[in-house]
Formats: sequence, structure tokens, C-alpha cells
Amino acid sequence: MATTTSAELPTRPEPARGPDDRVAVAARQAFWLLRIGFTVAPILFGLDKFFNWTVDWPDYLAGWVNDIVPGSGQDFMYVVGGIEIAAGLLVAVAPRIGAFVVAAWLAGIVINLLTNDPPEYYDIALRDFGLMLGALTLGRLALALSARRR
Repeated sequence: MATTTSAELPTRPEPARGPDDRVAVAARQAFWLLRIGFTVAPILFGLDKFFNWTVDWPDYLAGWVNDIVPGSGQDFMYVVGGIEIAAGLLVAVAPRIGAFVVAAWLAGIVINLLTNDPPEYYDIALRDFGLMLGALTLGRLALALSARRR
């Protein structure tokens, strides 16, 4: 009587994965990458508004914005920092809402940068426009994935 080793035992075939399954897996992975990124980045940038570790944030404030907000530019950056931290936390707990809040916030930042000493900050405005598109993508994925769970 011959004995068989585990190498000789037949293995169970993997379930077939079609293109739809691969797209669904990729969509979930993209959703989580964007969700983590748009949670962490706003929180870190929001904290930086209080300490100006990376840059002197009031320098990026357009003059017309500085003219209409009460207090100094740094006072306004404290408010901005609080809003950014809240937006990051909102993405963490409710990405279907938070992603669109972050996208709208980034749109406001783009407008501010485009009107602050043109064309000085156009490169940063373009970067933030790309981030806005990423936030919109996260929102769309969050809506699609939550509808799929129902």
C-alpha cells in the first residue's frame, strides 16, 4: 500500500476571479488608501497651522481674505487648523460626507492661492487641485462601496 505525501494530495482549485472581482478589490484598496491619506493629511496640516512647523501659513493667505476676516492672519490660521482637523476626523468616521467636505475646502484653498499675488502660488494651487480630485474620487468610492453593502 502506497502512502501519499502532502505534496501529492490534490489541492482545491481557487475560485475563479473575473474582471469584476479584480475591479472590486482594487476599488476597496483605493478607497482605503485615499481614506487613510485624507484622514491623516488634514489632521497633520491642521496641527501645523497652530505651530507653523513647515511654513509660515499666514503668508499664503490672500490679501482680500485677510481683509475680510477678523483678527490677524495667524488668528485665522488657528480657525483653519481647527477646521482641517475636524475635516480629517470626519473622513475617518464618515467618508461619504468628509471626502466632499475636504474637496470643497481644497477648492477654497485653490481660489485663495490663485488670487494671492498671481502667479506666485500657481504651482501650489495646481497641487491642491489634484488633491481636490483625489478627495472627490474618495467620495465617489465611498458612495459606491456603501451602496454595495446595502
